Amino acid sequence: MLKDNTADLILEIRNLKTHFTLDTGTIRAVDGVNLTISRGKTLGVIGESGCGKSVTAHSILRLIPSPPGKIVDGEILIHRDGEVIDITKLKPTEEAMRNIRGDDIGMIFQEPMTSFGPLHTIGDQITETILIHKKVADKTEARDQAINLLRQVGIPNPEQRIDAYPHEFSGGMRQRAMIAMALCCSPMLLIADEPTTSLDVTIEAQILELLTDLQAQTGMAIMLISHNLAVVSEMADDIAVMYLGKRVEFGTTDAIFDNPLHPYTQGLWRSIPSVDGPLEKLVPIPGVVPSPRDLPPGCVFASRCSEFMPGVCDQPKPVPIIETEPDHFVACYLYGNE
Repeated sequence: MLKDNTADLILEIRNLKTHFTLDTGTIRAVDGVNLTISRGKTLGVIGESGCGKSVTAHSILRLIPSPPGKIVDGEILIHRDGEVIDITKLKPTEEAMRNIRGDDIGMIFQEPMTSFGPLHTIGDQITETILIHKKVADKTEARDQAINLLRQVGIPNPEQRIDAYPHEFSGGMRQRAMIAMALCCSPMLLIADEPTTSLDVTIEAQILELLTDLQAQTGMAIMLISHNLAVVSEMADDIAVMYLGKRVEFGTTDAIFDNPLHPYTQGLWRSIPSVDGPLEKLVPIPGVVPSPRDLPPGCVFASRCSEFMPGVCDQPKPVPIIETEPDHFVACYLYGNE
């Protein structure tokens, strides 16, 4: 994990394992992930679909459906006002967890259209959140706060738009409203799960600029989950690369982009076009992602890796995590002494 000032540390994830038990076997969706997030910083979490990014986020908020899902090991530590709370020790429905979910940690979900109830106005849904989590005199004060939030996230005519239904908002406006709801309790940490999915490039840029401005104003931390490397490179201070439930590389944004170490990270870089470099043929990562129900022994990327070493990478034991330079970690035998 990154060497960090404890005073600035907001969230610390240690060896998190979230599994889903099905009739067909156990899916190890998140399998030993370590992350840290500090005040005012943005952590980008990248990887292919199904690598465990969203499950990690849902684990933080204790939103994993149980059954079949369960946090089977690890700690999720939230640092708040000098105290440290292990979220994994709280029941998802107890008051302490409900207070964390909203007061301390807000979340922007992948699809804003399905995140809002279609039968209630945008204003009613934001107002209800304020009434539950904040000390306000009455519904009128909560509504005024909701209007101010809509204005803060750039929704025009908020006094009128607050009474609109979700289907009356464009995709970009719904995403802004989702951000307003996530920020209504001034959380320390905002989890943004693919916040620009399905938005055109112009609206995407506006949403990213909005998040950056809000972070500068409030000092909140952001956990940015995305498969869009351009978005992550623009916003993130640090990056965690995930593959098949594991964190395979972790470091500053400059380190990850300028000197990618893990063969999977290098493969991601080779498979995306460059907008400012010479025209080159894109090289896809060979093979397919193994089934999470039947993970291979050793390195989970071994079957697709061009650097695969028989008898080493497929050893039935955890892959060592190597710090190759200050705050740059990689889980790969290429950088160890074995």
